[in-house]
Amino acid sequence: MTTDLPGRLGDPDLTIGTDPRADPRMVAVLTGLDIDGHADGAPLTPDAPREELLGFVEAVEVGFEGLFTALAQGSPPLDGVTSEVVTITGDGGHDITLHVHRPSGVEGPLPCIYQVHGGGMVMLATAGPLYTRWRLELAAAGAVVVGVEYRNGGGVLGAHPFPAGLDDCAAGLRWVSSHLQELGATNVVVTGDSGGGNLALALAIKAKREGWVDEISGVYAQCPYIVGAWAESRLPSLRENDQYWLNRSLFPLLAEVYDPEGANAAEPTCWPHRATVADVEGLPPHVISCNELDPLRDEGIAYHRLLLKAGVSSVGKINLGLCHVGELLFRGALPDVYLAAVRDVTGFARSLA
Repeated sequence: MTTDLPGRLGDPDLTIGTDPRADPRMVAVLTGLDIDGHADGAPLTPDAPREELLGFVEAVEVGFEGLFTALAQGSPPLDGVTSEVVTITGDGGHDITLHVHRPSGVEGPLPCIYQVHGGGMVMLATAGPLYTRWRLELAAAGAVVVGVEYRNGGGVLGAHPFPAGLDDCAAGLRWVSSHLQELGATNVVVTGDSGGGNLALALAIKAKREGWVDEISGVYAQCPYIVGAWAESRLPSLRENDQYWLNRSLFPLLAEVYDPEGANAAEPTCWPHRATVADVEGLPPHVISCNELDPLRDEGIAYHRLLLKAGVSSVGKINLGLCHVGELLFRGALPDVYLAAVRDVTGFARSLA
């Protein structure tokens, strides 16, 4: 029975294709891909053998990359950006690949955007079609953009549980900070979506602990995945938007792969939702961007409110009608939404230069 409550809180039969709040252009794309109904639940539970969990993540990764490749088709050509690959050495002696992009023919120093890809910290790649296009768009809008290929907790680049990926992101960020003049950049803003949003927020907390937070001028997190096993049932979006492209049963599995047996369940650099006022006091300005139809919406809102409580400059936004990371997914069908996100991230970085 439908009530005045939003989403599946009011009507459990609603899907992202039938929820009246959903952007109809987004729904048309999802319908064409046959993913406008209820998203399937995870076939495993977090207590499954680790090898089975890793196999599941690899299969999900293949599906996501296939979806992102399909969504990238038909995007308009993008010229005026030069790209190069830089390899640095991580603290463990392993290689870390950085993808560097600059707008062509632009004079003078530019803000640098350090981009951390999503995938629940356990899958996907910086070199994939979704994130390559995103970085190129940010660069074309007038920024030096650096994407870091960190060690995932699972998938093709795994299995490297916490804190391997965070350590790689920190090493890449510190390299960028120490090479600003060479890069032609003035300052560094960290950005990331979903699991990359987790890592972007965690980098600021880690930098504060270790005494180098002044190397970060700002953080822009999109749809951050920061709760983990979603034990906090008081976050209504986990039920309101459950099975809207993402099924919430996926999140505890990703959490188990990233943080086996919950060994770091209370650690803010693993799960920023656990941060306290003391953890975030003195951090640089943030933007926390959430999407209305995202199961993860309310954890991002809660983090924004924590930042404000701690006296940190933070802008909180909700993008209406969008699914999880919808502002990155639909370059072709929602160009106004996509380009507004590009302008917002680059404008934020420029404002802090």
